[in-house]
Amino acid sequence: MNIILFGAPGAGKGTQAERIVAERGMVQLSTGNMLRAAIAAGSDLGMRAKEIMDRGELVSDDIIVGMIDARMDQDDCAKGVILDGFPRTVAQAKALDEMLAGKGLPLDHVIEIKVDENALFARIENRAAETGGARSDDNAETLRKRLAVYHENTAPLLPYYLEKGVLRSVDGMASIEDVAAQIDNLLG
Repeated sequence: MNIILFGAPGAGKGTQAERIVAERGMVQLSTGNMLRAAIAAGSDLGMRAKEIMDRGELVSDDIIVGMIDARMDQDDCAKGVILDGFPRTVAQAKALDEMLAGKGLPLDHVIEIKVDENALFARIENRAAETGGARSDDNAETLRKRLAVYHENTAPLLPYYLEKGVLRSVDGMASIEDVAAQIDNLLG
């Protein structure tokens, strides 16, 4: 099973992805973590990405899709993956569709965790208090910037996946357990 979790920053995607990984044996593919690992490993892809990042530029879609493509060929991905941080644009979604089709794999579920964005500010403040500020992005100013990026780049993907018939939504304002139950219901 291959799924994408969408939602505004602070919606609970990471929390739900961790739970799905633990319960279903799937692998969470975080493009940020994958880039750091490829660079640390000194792979050709990693070195290309490092050069681009060192120039302050965004890593191209073909490099990101290449990393996901290679990672999905590894044995631990046999039960499926949860894509985290990808796709972020319609062009990336189309590239992902082509890559999955080339592997004969479906995109089974695209799940949007819907939240009240005003409530996210309180959620982020609570998370910062609970973790002692362990995450540098847990503040109102950063959240405002991340929400703007989400609305500009990622939110336009929702109609794309709705048109494809794979988008479903859950109430992200419910408790963590209730959100988990809604997601489990969708995943079957």
